[in-house]
Amino acid sequence: MDASMCLWFLSVCTCLAHAKPTLRKERVHHEPELSRQPHEDNQSYQYDHEAFLGKEEATTFDQLTPEESKARLGKIVDRIDSDVDGYITTDELKAWIKRVQKRYVYENVAKVWTDYDLNKDNKISWDEYKQATYGYYLANPEEFEDATDQFSFKKMLPRDERRFKAADLNGDLAAEREEFTAFLHPEEFDHMQEIVVLETLEDIDKNGDGHVDEDEYIADMFAHEDGGPEPDWVRTERDQFSDFRDLNKDGKMDLEEIRHWILPQDYDHAQAEARHLVYESDTDKDQMLTKEEILENWNMFVGSQATNYGEDLTRNHDEL
Repeated sequence: MDASMCLWFLSVCTCLAHAKPTLRKERVHHEPELSRQPHEDNQSYQYDHEAFLGKEEATTFDQLTPEESKARLGKIVDRIDSDVDGYITTDELKAWIKRVQKRYVYENVAKVWTDYDLNKDNKISWDEYKQATYGYYLANPEEFEDATDQFSFKKMLPRDERRFKAADLNGDLAAEREEFTAFLHPEEFDHMQEIVVLETLEDIDKNGDGHVDEDEYIADMFAHEDGGPEPDWVRTERDQFSDFRDLNKDGKMDLEEIRHWILPQDYDHAQAEARHLVYESDTDKDQMLTKEEILENWNMFVGSQATNYGEDLTRNHDEL
């Protein structure tokens, strides 16, 4: 491939990455940007900061003085208090965490919208998406006959079309903003869960038997290249597969078992984090937080997505 075509190929891979529902090393879908790190002790607030901001943004407020952090956090507390009664309940805190965590999904869609809305009608048709993403391939298929890149265009195009049609609730093959958001981020929408599960199966099921066996499960997260012994964490994952993934003990995962694995329904991370924050900051043990209690324990909340670079202080409440 010549240089210009190589650059186009890389750009297509970037576009396809937006649409991938799952990552190779992380299949389980948690709340957006919510860390998986457990609370190792109550004096370390790394989890709490990451639960609000995500790992990269959690260090933002390290550069603020305690006084600046408290002042900013105090203004945020007023906005979390949705019924303006002077108390922050677990439900209010959970709602705020979920709302702010989900913002990144819609901001991501806003960033790429104009790349696909070619005729500027505020909708993205399947033809527009196909042209923007696969146009060069469709016009020059002979140049891809020998391509060895991990993306197979012949496989990805019908897969994208299937997902697009699932997101297109009114069936007009033109995605409005919410429909396109469901297309790019299917894990965030209940009606897209079947697609997420099916695509995960297709990604991992290398022998094409419609199931994921233990070796395929391990191969998805660990490439055994040097021929040496498996790391301890891999052996632990094998135990996880037999004990918790393969629910019917037939040696493989079917679609329902994959769903149970990647879309866990029995644990709400935002709820757990909200309860944790209330428990750790509720000095009078009334199961609610006052602004004073939050500010007294400000270092647990600093770096939260509630403060998010100060953006929330300039947004209308309805935007969040």
